[in-house]
Amino acid sequence: MVNVMGDDLSVVNAARVSYDKESGSFSDNDERLLDFLIREGHTSVLRHQALTFEGYAPLLVARQWYKHTIAATYIDDQNGWNESSRRYITENEEFYLPGPGDWRSKPENSKQGSGENLDPEVGFHWTNYLESFQAEGEKLYKRAMEAGIAPEQARLFLLANGLYVRFRWTTSLAATLNFLSQRTDSHAQYEIQQYAGAIEGFVEGAFPLTYRAFQKYEKDEVE
Repeated sequence: MVNVMGDDLSVVNAARVSYDKESGSFSDNDERLLDFLIREGHTSVLRHQALTFEGYAPLLVARQWYKHTIAATYIDDQNGWNESSRRYITENEEFYLPGPGDWRSKPENSKQGSGENLDPEVGFHWTNYLESFQAEGEKLYKRAMEAGIAPEQARLFLLANGLYVRFRWTTSLAATLNFLSQRTDSHAQYEIQQYAGAIEGFVEGAFPLTYRAFQKYEKDEVE
């Protein structure tokens, strides 16, 4: 988490403005109000806090994550997403490489993304295949660069889905909780679940009482 604006007190003060009131410090009454707001679904008060995260993830994860920039905004010019570009940078080619025990089977239910993990002895071969494939693409990428081809075209040789990308995501507390309700779910892709778990830890640290109420009432419903 790079930056945060707001805290638990800012959530209840967003609600108290309806009565032209404001709390100077968080009290037991504020905690009861916060509990009520989350329980009753008054989530507009969660749109006044801003959080900025820097992520470093494989492109296949970043593209799922990017969907939440739409969920995060209510005005088009507030789209808070900036990402490193292979049009300009040419170093640090790093790829996501599943280990032998990380390969998952195709699920019986087509609505699920993955089934059970494959036998590591089977996965061992696929890890080697992918590593060789990634290395060949990186070699061709570098050869193209040495031949004077523009980076924005040379990048076509890189296996994009596994390539790590760095980005910054700025969003409201409401949208962050929505991200957590969807991406910590066991039906979400395993890789993005791991990132969502890290985000959850940051949110709990910055907004402990709001997070507790979210866990209690709204984890599957915050929008």
